[in-house]
Amino acid sequence: MKILEAVSNPIFKNVAEVADEINQETYVVGGFVRDYLLNRGQKKDIDFVTVGNGILLAKELANKLGHTSQVSVFKRFGTAMFKYKDTDLEFVGARKESYSEDSRKPHVEDGTLEDDQKRRDFTINTLAISMNKENFGELIDPFNGVEDLNNKIIKTPLEPNVTYSDDPLRMMRAIRFAAQLDFEIEKKSFQAIIDNAERINIVSFERVMDEFQKIMMTDKPSVGLLLLEQSGLMQHILPELVALKGIEEVEGQKHKDNFYHTLEVVDNISVNTDNVWLRWAALLHDIGKAVTKRFDKNVGWTFHSHEFVGSKMVLKLFRRLKLPLGPQVKYVQKLVMMSSRPIAVVTDDATDSALRRLLFDAGEDFDDLITLCKADITTKNERKQKRFKQNFEVVEQKIKDVEERDKVRNFQPPITGEQIMKIFDIQPGKEIGILKNAIKEAILEGEVENNYNSALEFVINMGKDLNLEPKNI
Repeated sequence: MKILEAVSNPIFKNVAEVADEINQETYVVGGFVRDYLLNRGQKKDIDFVTVGNGILLAKELANKLGHTSQVSVFKRFGTAMFKYKDTDLEFVGARKESYSEDSRKPHVEDGTLEDDQKRRDFTINTLAISMNKENFGELIDPFNGVEDLNNKIIKTPLEPNVTYSDDPLRMMRAIRFAAQLDFEIEKKSFQAIIDNAERINIVSFERVMDEFQKIMMTDKPSVGLLLLEQSGLMQHILPELVALKGIEEVEGQKHKDNFYHTLEVVDNISVNTDNVWLRWAALLHDIGKAVTKRFDKNVGWTFHSHEFVGSKMVLKLFRRLKLPLGPQVKYVQKLVMMSSRPIAVVTDDATDSALRRLLFDAGEDFDDLITLCKADITTKNERKQKRFKQNFEVVEQKIKDVEERDKVRNFQPPITGEQIMKIFDIQPGKEIGILKNAIKEAILEGEVENNYNSALEFVINMGKDLNLEPKNI
């Protein structure tokens, strides 16, 4: 069948003309074709496969369009790419691949279109549209990819054990596509993922995390996360999360299943944010519970200091998973550490001091912290759920009142270290740190107003205790 509408953009006519000029079979392949048939909008990257020299095709097309300076060539992979207007174009020669047991890097040689389609991960990604004049716009579908699209099935073009064993990253991609597209993985294919799960260990964590992040950014991340656990892949990626699974009972007392609770929290928060690191905070907010779980005869199951333990685990996890170790990890650590703090100020007798400290410690991340706390409400009891949400609304209002009055969110002490040195005519030393910390504590406790004059009076009086005389006021 022909799908001319899919290739109506003038760029395809240009590709077709060049392909015929150099006498090379050329096809649009992959995600562009798949997403067109799924009505997912126009992709801003288009892949072309040519039976012949992909680099030559790219250079000739770029020359025709006047974009010769923009062509990036990767001779090792036989690929070339350049940007045309707002679209990334990539060109590769048709290949066939063979793999060794201990590596996902294939031995590559020239091949036919069919060879190239066979090496692709899933039938829905094998679809190709011809670019040549004699059959321009014709859909090539040897593995019934259109049928699988219609049936919402993820299936491999070849025997799945071969597909996944050759390139174990495809197991992550299968789950990612299932989560993104709301598709099911064919039973035989899913069993092959279970059977080959251990081979994910030959893939770099960078590549694994690239797929994991895409799962985390789906509308409902629990779909992909649950498939990762059911397939056995999660045990090799994030065993600390799997350790949360299960319910223990002692003397008739149980605790909730923290794994399934975590998935709910991630889904809840994903409704309200596209910030992937806030979603990670939700994923890891209870990560310390498996380590801290204890049974106390008097109070039942406890998870003392799980937030503290969890925040320390975050850094180790990020290092192992090759995730960013800059502000991202600090942000996630902070939210995990503080995830239970807002609950402590829900009570009627919560002091302004406690509210100020919460606001000061959370700083610019306070709103995200509250979003996390609200997402953490997973009770199915509607009355309880309503009460918990109302409690957080009360906290937010209290915080708003305190913030308007005291301006403590991300506040900087009204008197700097340099000013303290000038006031007392002293050199850098421990006294400056003592005074700065004392000012901060006094403001948070409500003993001193958050302004220069109040802080100055406080510093002068405290300076006397340190045998410091003001010289320049």
